[in-house]
Amino acid sequence: MQNVTKARLQKEGWIKNIRKYKALYLMVFPGVLYFIMFRYIPLGGITIAFQDYMIFKGILNSPFVGFKHFESLFSYAQFWRVLKNTAIIGLYNIVFVFPVPIFLALLFNEIRNLAYKRTLQTIYYVPHFFSWVIISALTVQFLSLSGVVNSVRKWIGLEALLFMQSEAYFRLILILTSIWKEAGWGTIILLAAISSINPEIYEAAMADGASRLRQMFSITLPLLMPTVVVLLLLNIGNVLDLSFDQIYNLLTPMTYPVGDVIDTYVYRVGIIQGQYSATTAIGLFQSLIGLILVVFFNSLARRYQEEGGLW
Repeated sequence: MQNVTKARLQKEGWIKNIRKYKALYLMVFPGVLYFIMFRYIPLGGITIAFQDYMIFKGILNSPFVGFKHFESLFSYAQFWRVLKNTAIIGLYNIVFVFPVPIFLALLFNEIRNLAYKRTLQTIYYVPHFFSWVIISALTVQFLSLSGVVNSVRKWIGLEALLFMQSEAYFRLILILTSIWKEAGWGTIILLAAISSINPEIYEAAMADGASRLRQMFSITLPLLMPTVVVLLLLNIGNVLDLSFDQIYNLLTPMTYPVGDVIDTYVYRVGIIQGQYSATTAIGLFQSLIGLILVVFFNSLARRYQEEGGLW
């Protein structure tokens, strides 16, 4: 009897809560619906990795083969190459691309002329709104034999180089174009975090004679670290999930040995060649590695935070 009464009270409280915050629930509903339709329902397609999927039989009628594709995954001649390339490029993104928005946010925060600051931020934001097709086309033109870089090289007496066809430059081009397109946009969350810092802390530091550089390293950066750690964990989780649009539009047959990654391999083998089960297994493996990395580094970050060694 008590359980029935308790359940009824909980139900009445839940209904009362919905009526009270009806506008908020209605505002959240489209986002929840989006995630259910486009994030959770498609997860049913993971079963393809455990089948010999046949497109005309569909998921329900294709034969179940268990872990066959996972067992043969590591015997693919090209798998280790694309895994290595993906890991290296993902690591480069974390080491070289991720810190740039932090550096820019700290610099933007030090600009006192609001008009100049907003203009500069807008200039840095703009590339984000261009697709990778446009960015890649500009990059190819910029680095072509008749492009700006090779024209300057010829002018100073050096030979022209085939940058886009060279393995030695491909990963560098990926890193530079990533910084060009996304660094400015990445500062938005960091600048919001900086703006939430209590101004009285800076006033107290100035009263003690701290310079602006000292304030940056002793106040702004330490208080920014919790946000940085969250963003870092998100980036680590996506270390194997690179920008397909970027790499696909910049990749050439000559740079396959260093630029062919999991996403481009899955597209080429899974979509074009129709090997859906094998490439779904690769994609699932990729997601599991990302999940393991997030869980591991999240626990590591919590431990250091509790010990006071992180910030």
